[in-house]
Amino acid sequence: MIRTDPRRSAAARSGVPAWLCGLCIALPMGAARADIVTDWNEKAAAVMEAEKVTGGYPAARSLSIMHAALFDAVNAVEKRHAPYSSTPIEAAGASADVAAHAAARRALTELYPRQKPMIDAAFDAAVSKVAEGTAKAAGGAAGDKAALALVQLRAGDGAVSPNTYRPNTAPSVYVITAAPIMPWAGAVKPLALRSVAQFRPGPPPALNSAIYARDYDETMALGSAKSLKRTDWQAETAKFWVISGVTAWNQAARGLIAAKPLPLIESARLYAQLNLALHDALLAVLEAKYEYAFWRPVTAIRSGDRDGNDATERDAGWTPLIETPLHPEYPCAHCVADGAGGVVLKSAFGTGTVPEFTLTYAAMPGVVRKYTSIQQLEDEVAMARIWGGVHFRNSNDVGNALGAKVGEYVLQNYLQPRR
Repeated sequence: MIRTDPRRSAAARSGVPAWLCGLCIALPMGAARADIVTDWNEKAAAVMEAEKVTGGYPAARSLSIMHAALFDAVNAVEKRHAPYSSTPIEAAGASADVAAHAAARRALTELYPRQKPMIDAAFDAAVSKVAEGTAKAAGGAAGDKAALALVQLRAGDGAVSPNTYRPNTAPSVYVITAAPIMPWAGAVKPLALRSVAQFRPGPPPALNSAIYARDYDETMALGSAKSLKRTDWQAETAKFWVISGVTAWNQAARGLIAAKPLPLIESARLYAQLNLALHDALLAVLEAKYEYAFWRPVTAIRSGDRDGNDATERDAGWTPLIETPLHPEYPCAHCVADGAGGVVLKSAFGTGTVPEFTLTYAAMPGVVRKYTSIQQLEDEVAMARIWGGVHFRNSNDVGNALGAKVGEYVLQNYLQPRR
């Protein structure tokens, strides 16, 4: 089923297909095969699906490691850009294709050893038609070395730490006991930024401000589970955008590259920059969230009589359309992924109209969403979080701006062409 926004032109409507085509064991080969890097991006999605990694930071970490390694392996052969890792990789006479396959295979195997049979089967199918010889052997060695360098570089990066979050409460007073998501994000080593807090935004609006009252009223009206002001299309959009931003932006990259293919080295570079940016943007937004610990709409609206703002009216039984994520409201994490992903993909495909690309969400089979510009996707997500009742507009704007800063920093400082 394809749902479209009746307010939009046919070219700009939103709808899309299934993304788990990477679940097949073998990667397509031959002249008609897809881009090598896209093949492995799909395979990584299948591997993470098998490991029940559904998106968010864990997916961002795995994809950034795999794609940085894949880029370094190909770049070691072509020597056209500055590498990500400082580990020297000997690749004289190596096959760039085999180096790409080997790097992805080794990175995924190191990250998800239980999926080794699936990963090895994909690799074997991918290189089966490459003639044996020094080029194939050298490519395999270069890919393995690039992957091990990235895996070792990220060992002990703080991504996996005990959750020691302590709720703000008085002794003996009950609070919700669910553990929040990654309160230790500020201590994780970024992949590109100098520090996780490098672009930390200022605080959210004061509770007695006009901006806060504006955003409060908007989310209360449009994001309520019982809202009569939200259209069916808007409700579907809100439910669709429970999908992880990392999953969605990699899906978008696959669709855009399928429509406008890139040379191997440029495809490898784009996916690497995209996932470096998504990884660090998520760390940055989580760090800011716990720095400010701003309440979610469901808490704010039920406490509208306690915020010191005469323009906010309490609704004691208000509930959002979608489930509220387990971390603070400000800034918006989906929007930070939009800012980062949007900047990187616009650098390759432009800011205007692009060939139509599509997104799907496994939890909503049959729903297809279509886009004809990257900005259209960014704008839709920001509104979806309001329609879902989990964010305020200012948080969306700040999150998108934060992500854009991270994306621009990655583009300007990593994997640059050699001069």
